[in-house]
Amino acid sequence: MALPARTVFTPALCYKDPDAALAFLEKAFGFEPAMIIRDGEGRLAHSEMRLGDGLVMIGSEWDERTRSPASLDGRTTQTVHVHLAADIDGHCARARAAGATILMEPETQFYGDRTYRAADPEGHIWTFGQTIETLTPEEWDARSGLKTEMR
Repeated sequence: MALPARTVFTPALCYKDPDAALAFLEKAFGFEPAMIIRDGEGRLAHSEMRLGDGLVMIGSEWDERTRSPASLDGRTTQTVHVHLAADIDGHCARARAAGATILMEPETQFYGDRTYRAADPEGHIWTFGQTIETLTPEEWDARSGLKTEMR
Protein backbone atom coordinates (compact mmCIF):
# COMPACT_ATOMS: atom_id res chain seq x y z
CA MET A 1 0.00 0.00 0.00
CA ALA A 2 1.56 3.28 -1.13
CA LEU A 3 1.73 6.23 1.24
CA PRO A 4 0.27 9.58 0.15
CA ALA A 5 2.67 11.74 -1.86
CA ARG A 6 1.76 14.72 0.33
CA THR A 7 1.02 15.32 3.98
CA VAL A 8 -2.66 14.83 4.82
CA PHE A 9 -4.79 14.88 7.96
CA THR A 10 -7.36 12.19 8.61
CA PRO A 11 -9.71 12.55 11.57
CA ALA A 12 -10.34 9.41 13.61
CA LEU A 13 -13.60 9.19 15.56
CA CYS A 14 -14.55 6.74 18.31
CA TYR A 15 -18.04 5.29 18.54
CA LYS A 16 -19.77 3.02 21.05
CA ASP A 17 -21.30 1.24 18.05
CA PRO A 18 -18.92 1.71 15.12
CA ASP A 19 -20.88 -0.61 12.83
CA ALA A 20 -23.98 1.56 13.26
CA ALA A 21 -21.81 4.63 12.65
CA LEU A 22 -20.54 3.21 9.35
CA ALA A 23 -24.10 2.61 8.17
CA PHE A 24 -25.26 6.05 9.31
CA LEU A 25 -22.36 7.96 7.76
CA GLU A 26 -22.99 6.23 4.44
CA LYS A 27 -26.75 6.83 4.46
CA ALA A 28 -26.79 10.35 5.90
CA PHE A 29 -23.62 11.99 4.61
CA GLY A 30 -22.67 9.91 1.57
CA PHE A 31 -19.41 8.42 2.88
CA GLU A 32 -18.32 5.16 1.26
CA PRO A 33 -16.42 2.37 3.03
CA ALA A 34 -12.80 2.33 1.84
CA MET A 35 -11.37 -0.23 4.30
CA ILE A 36 -12.87 -2.35 7.07
CA ILE A 37 -10.74 -4.57 9.30
CA ARG A 38 -12.37 -6.98 11.74
CA ASP A 39 -10.91 -9.05 14.55
CA GLY A 40 -11.32 -12.81 14.98
CA GLU A 41 -14.76 -12.36 16.56
CA GLY A 42 -15.99 -10.11 13.75
CA ARG A 43 -15.74 -6.86 15.74
CA LEU A 44 -14.61 -3.76 13.94
CA ALA A 45 -10.89 -3.21 14.57
CA HIS A 46 -10.36 -0.33 12.12
CA SER A 47 -12.18 1.30 9.25
CA GLU A 48 -11.81 4.15 6.81
CA MET A 49 -14.60 5.90 4.95
CA ARG A 50 -14.12 8.09 1.91
CA LEU A 51 -15.99 11.13 0.63
CA GLY A 52 -14.40 12.67 -2.44
CA ASP A 53 -10.69 13.01 -1.70
CA GLY A 54 -11.19 12.90 2.07
CA LEU A 55 -11.00 10.06 4.57
CA VAL A 56 -12.31 9.61 8.08
CA MET A 57 -11.34 6.71 10.34
CA ILE A 58 -14.11 5.12 12.38
CA GLY A 59 -13.36 2.92 15.36
CA SER A 60 -14.57 1.85 18.74
CA GLU A 61 -13.78 3.27 22.14
CA TRP A 62 -10.43 1.70 22.96
CA ASP A 63 -9.28 3.29 26.22
CA GLU A 64 -10.45 5.79 28.86
CA ARG A 65 -9.30 8.78 26.78
CA THR A 66 -10.96 7.76 23.52
CA ARG A 67 -14.70 8.01 23.96
CA SER A 68 -17.75 8.75 21.91
CA PRO A 69 -19.75 11.84 22.90
CA ALA A 70 -22.50 9.31 23.72
CA SER A 71 -20.31 8.09 26.59
CA LEU A 72 -19.56 11.63 27.78
CA ASP A 73 -23.05 13.11 28.16
CA GLY A 74 -22.78 14.53 24.64
CA ARG A 75 -19.55 16.45 25.24
CA THR A 76 -16.96 16.61 22.48
CA THR A 77 -13.69 18.44 22.03
CA GLN A 78 -13.62 18.58 18.23
CA THR A 79 -15.84 18.76 15.20
CA VAL A 80 -15.30 17.58 11.64
CA HIS A 81 -15.60 20.03 8.74
CA VAL A 82 -16.29 18.64 5.27
CA HIS A 83 -16.08 20.88 2.21
CA LEU A 84 -18.52 19.78 -0.50
CA ALA A 85 -18.26 20.59 -4.19
CA ALA A 86 -22.00 21.15 -4.71
CA ASP A 87 -25.60 20.90 -3.42
CA ILE A 88 -25.19 21.79 0.24
CA ASP A 89 -28.95 22.16 0.70
CA GLY A 90 -29.63 18.74 -0.84
CA HIS A 91 -26.91 17.23 1.38
CA CYS A 92 -28.60 18.71 4.45
CA ALA A 93 -31.97 17.29 3.35
CA ARG A 94 -30.38 13.86 2.90
CA ALA A 95 -28.79 14.02 6.36
CA ARG A 96 -32.07 15.09 7.97
CA ALA A 97 -34.00 12.30 6.22
CA ALA A 98 -31.46 9.75 7.49
CA GLY A 99 -31.88 10.88 11.11
CA ALA A 100 -29.11 13.44 11.61
CA THR A 101 -29.93 16.17 14.11
CA ILE A 102 -29.55 19.45 12.23
CA LEU A 103 -27.92 21.87 14.67
CA MET A 104 -27.69 24.77 12.21
CA GLU A 105 -29.72 25.06 9.01
CA PRO A 106 -27.86 25.90 5.79
CA GLU A 107 -26.77 29.52 5.95
CA THR A 108 -24.47 31.65 3.82
CA GLN A 109 -21.47 32.85 5.82
CA PHE A 110 -19.67 36.20 5.51
CA TYR A 111 -16.65 34.48 3.90
CA GLY A 112 -18.70 33.13 0.98
CA ASP A 113 -19.40 29.54 2.05
CA ARG A 114 -22.86 28.13 2.69
CA THR A 115 -22.71 25.80 5.70
CA TYR A 116 -24.85 23.64 7.91
CA ARG A 117 -24.08 21.72 11.08
CA ALA A 118 -25.38 18.30 12.10
CA ALA A 119 -24.91 15.77 14.89
CA ASP A 120 -24.76 12.05 14.24
CA PRO A 121 -26.62 9.61 16.54
CA GLU A 122 -23.71 9.42 19.01
CA GLY A 123 -23.22 13.19 19.16
CA HIS A 124 -20.22 13.83 16.89
CA ILE A 125 -20.68 17.24 15.29
CA TRP A 126 -20.19 17.61 11.55
CA THR A 127 -20.10 20.88 9.63
CA PHE A 128 -20.59 20.77 5.86
CA GLY A 129 -19.77 23.72 3.63
CA GLN A 130 -19.83 24.69 -0.02
CA THR A 131 -18.17 27.79 -1.50
CA ILE A 132 -20.83 29.79 -3.29
CA GLU A 133 -18.93 33.07 -3.58
CA THR A 134 -15.15 33.44 -3.74
CA LEU A 135 -14.04 36.41 -1.66
CA THR A 136 -10.72 37.89 -0.65
CA PRO A 137 -9.89 38.27 3.05
CA GLU A 138 -10.34 42.03 2.64
CA GLU A 139 -13.86 41.51 1.28
CA TRP A 140 -14.95 39.18 4.07
CA ASP A 141 -13.35 41.47 6.68
CA ALA A 142 -15.44 44.36 5.30
CA ARG A 143 -18.59 42.23 5.62
CA SER A 144 -17.84 40.91 9.09
CA GLY A 145 -15.94 43.64 10.88
CA LEU A 146 -13.22 41.09 11.67
CA LYS A 147 -9.51 41.38 10.81
CA THR A 148 -7.90 38.45 9.01
CA GLU A 149 -4.15 37.84 9.33
CA MET A 150 -2.65 35.70 6.58
CA ARG A 151 0.74 34.04 7.07
